Amino acid sequence: MTDKADWQHLYMLLKLAEMGAYNRTAKISTEYLAKKLDISQQTASRYLIELEHKGWIARKVTPEGSLIKIEAQGNGELQKLHSNLKVLMEKSYPPSVTLEGNVFTGLGEGAYYVSKPDYQKQIVEKVGFIPYPGTLNVKLSTDYDIKTRNELESYPAIEVMGFQGENRSYGLVKCYPAIIGGKIKGALVTAKRSHYDSSVLELIAPVCLRKQLGLKDGNKVKVEICTSF
Repeated sequence: MTDKADWQHLYMLLKLAEMGAYNRTAKISTEYLAKKLDISQQTASRYLIELEHKGWIARKVTPEGSLIKIEAQGNGELQKLHSNLKVLMEKSYPPSVTLEGNVFTGLGEGAYYVSKPDYQKQIVEKVGFIPYPGTLNVKLSTDYDIKTRNELESYPAIEVMGFQGENRSYGLVKCYPAIIGGKIKGALVTAKRSHYDSSVLELIAPVCLRKQLGLKDGNKVKVEICTSF
């Protein structure tokens, strides 16, 4: 994960590129750089030293100012930023959405389906964990949450294929990777055959979510659902 210092360094690198240090050497004084970034000259000098230590820039100090050129590693960081922004701006859907609702006790059908070996095997292969035998059921709180939940249907999903059992057939299940309660990685599962409408989230995880998050009926919980995987 990128921390605050990394973002500061990346912002500094971007400004240096704007000032001519991308693919060429530019003469830049720390005084001028500080004014451009609205920071102290001392802070500007420290950032330059840190960028040099990281191998992102080459720097030679002269009486007139520093001769600075962004190195290959720094160019790579800028290219990575460019690629991430391009994907974000050009996608027709966001990389994630956050929904909030209240926990409630369901009908127990989630545990029934998740325990089926044909579903369970696919969840392990495609989602990456052995699901705890049961779902956390969340009733969405607002019209915004329900509308956003409905929009998920048009986004790509991980598909767990249906199968034919001895006495009945089992349908397709869509999965979306999720972070539940800001802590636990799991998934939202949606089945074509379900007693619930789109105002309800059925969540699976490798652990008992109620126990791990200390949840009881009526508690609010936030769920970040990922659409990039």
